[in-house]
Amino acid sequence: MQSIHWETKKFKDLTIEELYDLLRLRVDVFVVEQTCPYPELDGKDTHEETLHMTALTENNTLAAYLRILGPGVSYPHVSLGRVLVAKEFRGKGLSHTLIENALAVIQERWPGHPVTIGAQEHLKTFYQSHGFIPVSDTYLEDNIPHMDMTRRHP
Repeated sequence: MQSIHWETKKFKDLTIEELYDLLRLRVDVFVVEQTCPYPELDGKDTHEETLHMTALTENNTLAAYLRILGPGVSYPHVSLGRVLVAKEFRGKGLSHTLIENALAVIQERWPGHPVTIGAQEHLKTFYQSHGFIPVSDTYLEDNIPHMDMTRRHP
């Protein structure tokens, strides 16, 4: 796999091109690939406590993305959302590195805070491998089974 460069930025620090690329990839994965029409732009991207983490190749191709939301933005705890790896970069372990890097940023910015996610149910084992445990029953969100999972500070 190509070398990957990681960046974490607030909304106001994203370039127009970076914003376009990450929104396009989010729509490609969550709306088109998962055939799930929903309001992708939910107002949380611009929140002062939201961070956008990107994984870029040496050609500046966006390979992976997630957003980190501060306490109180989506859940009482810090949370992760819009976690994705572009189709052509899947199956290479990038998703694990993405989560590990996000957890490191969270530990630095919000030390000791739990992290809660609304995980797609089929990714339960993946998130459990990073210390998340289910804290809700399965529920439908945009016709996809989800569950809330929380990771306590180790």
